[in-house]
Amino acid sequence: MIDLNGRVAIVTGGGRGIGRAIALQLATLGAKVVVNYMSNVTAAQEVSDEIQRLGSQAVLVQGDVRLSETATLLVKTAGDTFGRLDILVNNAGTTRDMLLSMMSEENWDMVLDTNLKSAYHCSKAVLRPMMRQRYGRIINITSIAGITGNPGQANYSAAKAGMIGLTRSLAKEVGSRQITVNAVAPGFIPTDLTSTLPADLLERAKSMTPLGRLGTVEDVAKVVAFLASDVAAFITGEVIRVDGGMAI
Repeated sequence: MIDLNGRVAIVTGGGRGIGRAIALQLATLGAKVVVNYMSNVTAAQEVSDEIQRLGSQAVLVQGDVRLSETATLLVKTAGDTFGRLDILVNNAGTTRDMLLSMMSEENWDMVLDTNLKSAYHCSKAVLRPMMRQRYGRIINITSIAGITGNPGQANYSAAKAGMIGLTRSLAKEVGSRQITVNAVAPGFIPTDLTSTLPADLLERAKSMTPLGRLGTVEDVAKVVAFLASDVAAFITGEVIRVDGGMAI
C-alpha cells in the first residue's frame, strides 16, 4: 500500500493539467504539498482548496522555475512551512511547436528553459536537504517525445530527452544518499496544452495506442505517486512510459 503520510512534496507547474493531478494524488495519499504555479492564481487556489478538502495541507508559491531564485524559494517554503522536504516533481513545461527550419531562437530557448533548465534549478535546490536527511524522491515528467522524437517538436523533444539524461546521471550521483531519481514519460494526455489540437489528430493518436484510448492526467499521477513512495525504494534511474503502448 502506498502511504505518503508525513512526507512533503514540491510540484512545479502544479496549478493545472498533469501537475494538478499529481498534487492531488500525493495529497490523497497523505503528503503535504508545495504547489508552484506561474500565473493562474485562481487555478492554483482551487488545487490548494481541494487538497485541504482531502484532509491534507498545501501552500502556494508563485514563480518562474526557469529562475534559480524560484527554486530556492520553493525549498525554503517547504522547510519553513512543513519542516522538511521529501519529494520533488519537476513537472513545469511548455510547448512552442514549429518546424526547426522556421523555429525562432526565442521559442527554442523558452522550451528548453521551461522544461529542462527548471529541472536543473529545482533538483539542485532540493539536494542539500535531501542529502542531509539521507532520503529523497525526485521525479521528472518527461515525454515519449523525448524517446521517439516528434516532427515540429525539436525543441520539446530535445528538452524532454535532456530530462532523461539528467534523471540517469543524477540517480548515479545521489543514490548512495538513498535519494532516488526517476522519470515518467506520458504519451498523449489531453490537457490545456493540447486543447487546441484538431479532432482528427486526437483520433490518430488514439488509433496508434494499443489500449485504444488516450491517457488521463490521473494515469500519470498514480505512477508518480508510486515512484514517490517507499514501495519504489529500489527503483532509480528509470523512465516509465505511461503511453498506452504508443511507443512500443
